[in-house]
Amino acid sequence: MPDPGRLDPARPDYQAILAAHGRALDAGEDGYLDPATGWWSFTAAYLWERGTCCDSGCRHCPYVNQPARLAGP
Repeated sequence: MPDPGRLDPARPDYQAILAAHGRALDAGEDGYLDPATGWWSFTAAYLWERGTCCDSGCRHCPYVNQPARLAGP
């Protein structure tokens, strides 16, 4: 689940965003088009595979409030 600081659960489009994220994960895609803005958003899986946080405020960042894992060689 996205950190509430990155995606407010009170947003009216919250469930649509989670559904779009889930579809992208199921399809093995790196991201999806945000249903409200049409902007590209990376999935948590893609961001995790990057290995570290990029400090860009990504909606699905798996490193929020967690230590970053070390990227492999």
